Amino acid sequence: MEKDWTSGSVCKSIIYFSLPYLLSYFLQTLYGMADLFIVGQFNGVDSITAVSIGSQVMHMLTVMIVGLAMGSTVTIGKAVGAKEQKQAVAAISNTVILFLGISAVITVLLLCFAKGIVSLISTPPEAGPDTITYLTICFMGIPFIVAYNIISSVFRGLGDSKSPMYFVVVACMANIGLDYLFIGGFGLGAAGAALGTVLSQTLSVVVALAAILRRKTGLTVKKDYFKPQAGVIREILKIGIPVALQDGFIQIAFIIITVIANQRGLNDAAAVGIVEKFISFVFLVPSTMLSTVSALSAQNIGAGKHERAALTLRYAVLISVGFGLLVSVAMQFIGRAVVGAFTDDSQVIMLGNQYLCSYIWDCMFAGIHFSFSGYFCAYGMSGISFLHNFLSIVLVRIPGVYLASKLFADTLFPMGMAATTGSLLSVIICAVAFLWMKHNRARQPVHLRC
Repeated sequence: MEKDWTSGSVCKSIIYFSLPYLLSYFLQTLYGMADLFIVGQFNGVDSITAVSIGSQVMHMLTVMIVGLAMGSTVTIGKAVGAKEQKQAVAAISNTVILFLGISAVITVLLLCFAKGIVSLISTPPEAGPDTITYLTICFMGIPFIVAYNIISSVFRGLGDSKSPMYFVVVACMANIGLDYLFIGGFGLGAAGAALGTVLSQTLSVVVALAAILRRKTGLTVKKDYFKPQAGVIREILKIGIPVALQDGFIQIAFIIITVIANQRGLNDAAAVGIVEKFISFVFLVPSTMLSTVSALSAQNIGAGKHERAALTLRYAVLISVGFGLLVSVAMQFIGRAVVGAFTDDSQVIMLGNQYLCSYIWDCMFAGIHFSFSGYFCAYGMSGISFLHNFLSIVLVRIPGVYLASKLFADTLFPMGMAATTGSLLSVIICAVAFLWMKHNRARQPVHLRC
């Protein structure tokens, strides 16, 4: 299971590691849409709205857990790269201890405040009861959701991106089957969707644990190792907390932008909603580059191969730019057809095409700063990632969307440009931070090994 990425072709390493990661992200996105699709086949608008709103809350929570788990992936990866078996074992055991405590705390808190959360996000009264039921069931399954993501982070820290993909395949297939059983067969509606989600996640955790027990990792983990070590936990949190906060803040920003679009009217809201769903698929590639660079660079940094870590970043940026440029140019010609696949309303298609043709360029710039973010995380400097995303959102994205909405009432094109401009600011900050790190490493290389 343990895979060494500190030698061989850097480009091939990125491709071999990122493809299973990309498929995992794609399946997770598909997994999230299955509940909504199946509920729509058997239930009314109230259940559909409940699952839609509830899944948004769970997506935000999951994204933050994945961000926090980045600290484990990087810490384990550094130890593996440095051939420090004891440090790798310490990182794994302390990851288990840390996230057991976190899952217990957030499960209790969220169950206590489920009704308050539903009220806070302005859930329509008709969908309120079903939304509360959906979230309550999902909140009860948080320990399994956390367990799945933590096991995946450990595998990726060991250099194995294929196993988590298999776990997602199991969860996705089980979720679809259970949804049809609970929603279509038993008529449980939103509650059935939640049960399917929780049980499928539970099954994936069981499969993951079985895989760990059956395969040789090269690491020996004993009961005696499961003792909290402040230094190891501090290192995991130092990397993970800024990433989790960053991802949570990004999700909040998306909600704010959606609210602004909703205030422009039904057609504008529909157009923005359609484009956002398409963009979520396109952004799977930049997201994959972030995770790939962080995992591979962590191993190389642990092995003292800083130039190879920088080369990993360079190739990831080139891949991101190439993909982003290709997709962005293509959307200028087929944007209407893409939006038209979701609706036949000519006004929505026109507005959606305007928004897509400007917003799509964000894919290229986001791919660049996502790759840089992965590099910074690998060095334990995830605070830089949080900083550039925070400044981008607060200084450009949200105010830019708001001003564009007020100044250009007849087109969505300027609103899309606000997102692209925000990512451009992030790229500039990342480039400056990278040059600063390179300058410091040349003068005091030992300080960057921590």
